[in-house]
Amino acid sequence: MTAEISVNPWATLDDLWGIEVAMEAVDDRVWAVAFYGRCSTEDNQDPETSYGWQVGNARKFVEPLGGEIVEDFFDVGKSRSVPWERRDEASRLLAALKDPNRKWNAVVVGEGTRCWFGNQFSLIAPKFAAYGVDLWVPELGGKYDPRNPSHKMLMSVLGGMSESERQHVQARVRAAMDSQVVNEGRHQGGRAAYGYTVVDGGPHPNPRKAAEGFRLRVLAIDEPAAEVVRRIFREYLQGKGDRAIAKGLNEDGILCPSARRPEQNRHRQADGWQGSTVRSILENPKYTGYAFFGRWTRQEMLLDPDDVSAGHVVRFRRAPADKVVRSRRPAHPEIVSVEDFTLAQVKRQAKSAGGLRTARKTERAGRTTKHTYFFRGLIRCSVCKRKMEGSPRAHGMYYRCPARTLAPGSPALVDHPPTVYVREDPLLEAVNEWLGGLFHPKNRDRTVRMLVGSQERATPSGDREQAAKRASDAEAKLRRFQAAIGAGVDPAALVEVINQAQAERAAARAELDNAPTEGELTDAEVYAMLDSMGDVASVLTGKHPEKLIELYADLQLNLLYDNEKEAIDVMASPRVNSACVRGGT
Repeated sequence: MTAEISVNPWATLDDLWGIEVAMEAVDDRVWAVAFYGRCSTEDNQDPETSYGWQVGNARKFVEPLGGEIVEDFFDVGKSRSVPWERRDEASRLLAALKDPNRKWNAVVVGEGTRCWFGNQFSLIAPKFAAYGVDLWVPELGGKYDPRNPSHKMLMSVLGGMSESERQHVQARVRAAMDSQVVNEGRHQGGRAAYGYTVVDGGPHPNPRKAAEGFRLRVLAIDEPAAEVVRRIFREYLQGKGDRAIAKGLNEDGILCPSARRPEQNRHRQADGWQGSTVRSILENPKYTGYAFFGRWTRQEMLLDPDDVSAGHVVRFRRAPADKVVRSRRPAHPEIVSVEDFTLAQVKRQAKSAGGLRTARKTERAGRTTKHTYFFRGLIRCSVCKRKMEGSPRAHGMYYRCPARTLAPGSPALVDHPPTVYVREDPLLEAVNEWLGGLFHPKNRDRTVRMLVGSQERATPSGDREQAAKRASDAEAKLRRFQAAIGAGVDPAALVEVINQAQAERAAARAELDNAPTEGELTDAEVYAMLDSMGDVASVLTGKHPEKLIELYADLQLNLLYDNEKEAIDVMASPRVNSACVRGGT
């Protein structure tokens, strides 16, 4: 024993303590891998071409190391700023990490900046490490090592480069569009303002687009509607308010914008002129004949302020004045003179600054009220489907249908009673009794079963009608390009626009074919949701009205009042994939 120790004492000590010393380099081969890629929405690339070069890069990277791609995950039509959890294919990949029977042990990408944005990599990489899955990134020259500070720094730089590239593209596009409006007065698309129509303005000023058959679009006056716009400005300057003007237009049987052009206003009810409609016309500077651009802007807002990693959602908000641009010269025929438009704006600003706060566009929920309206915005008339408004009386609170604001001759008025009122006290008692029964401890199991079972009726996300229209428009573009090639146009000049049309068609078909439904919740998750509501029974006593109103909002309560039957159809829709339970009083 002494002789053995003297020959190799470390070997004897390692054997005694059970220490294994690595004598060879670590095996860095890849074996079976999954591929992830994303088609750029900023460049409008052809998804097939984009997938081809990205997966080609990935294969060149891993195949010399013994790797083989056995599964693909490729997102189309998702911006790089969207977190992985909100991308269809990326979220499917993250879910596959939890599957112990998956066929791969590593993930490779074709280009890092296509896949990660900002700090997304630092949020995603630990998930892969937790499930023992390696990440192979071409920019790193190998697999990502979380213990290597250089790798962490480089991936942070790549995320910043990706974010910077996107911002530069947005800035360049916006700068170009601003310049076109300022110098040329060009119409930048979108729905034409009421009083105008979009017509052909001749060949497109861009030679390449002109060769491809694109035409310039300009605004022309729609004379019958333009006369209505002149009337609105004239009456406003004479002292009438927005609602008074709208009332007069309805009484004269003039079609409102959504009724005049229903094909471009399908999101509207087309039920007559409203004060908000008049206000939007009075505040639109395009009626002066000058082109304006940027009055509304896209804003990326946090989906959840308490969870920054959830990413952003796009909302449109009124842009600050310094972001709005105007053409130097008249760009289209004027409907209202600059002097009259300016007088109207001066009058509106003076009115709002003088203490009449209701003249400003504010959220209804933001107003302070003298009375408590428990069912404010929650109860509708079953005949016209309009929200009923609170009407305090000396002997109690009532809700009435505002059918008087409907345009004369409206179809909803044919079977509508002259007055529709419902008293709040008995309604409040009946609704609270029904909710108390739903959330009573002895009925909780039945309520949970109803909520979980109703998830099967969850509708697919996305607007299938719009997706179908986009697919049809893309098909029409491709046919037009084919006809142009047949007529002798150089095919090389159409490559980019053909790729763009193919991308639009593929994205629309993908939305139609793979419109996902929201993930279903389990019984345990629904129980947890009910527990988070606290003691519902104590809230239903009404001792704290603000808590009761908050409970109604959390339950997304909706009430439909049938005046003929003197009955209320109540629907509560807790946030369980739009599941709901119904009841009647």
